[in-house]
Amino acid sequence: PAAAREVLGSIALDPAATEAANESVGADRIYTPDDDGLEQPWTGKVWMNPPYAQPACSEFCAKLVREFDSGAVSEAIVLVNDAMETDWLQAMLAKASALCFPDGRVKFWAPDKSTSAPLQGQVVLYFGNNPSAFVAKYRPFGKASEWQS
Repeated sequence: PAAAREVLGSIALDPAATEAANESVGADRIYTPDDDGLEQPWTGKVWMNPPYAQPACSEFCAKLVREFDSGAVSEAIVLVNDAMETDWLQAMLAKASALCFPDGRVKFWAPDKSTSAPLQGQVVLYFGNNPSAFVAKYRPFGKASEWQS
């Protein structure tokens, strides 16, 4: 999230968050599971690490694409599993302007500060008009490049 804040300047919204996670993300506004981020408006610069369970993951990713297409979301950075075979990731790749494949698996932490690494690799996608800034900030984490669908 620190690199995301550097690229975006600030994070207006994390639509799939918890209060504890936002201590690291630092979004101006969050939607928790109790808020049901899928039913709320999304605007501005968004950081999203959606729920990884289905169908929630694909629903959050589809909403991000719709809100970006509409112009409500001006820029976004999304961390998801590298599931290239899925329709939801293919739809995001069609709109992303840069991406990063991290070296190694991302370590996720829980509110109790324990960490775990998923069994699958991840990809970070950037949506917006400043892909070079994303690439510069994310290159230290792995293979980062501008993307043209």
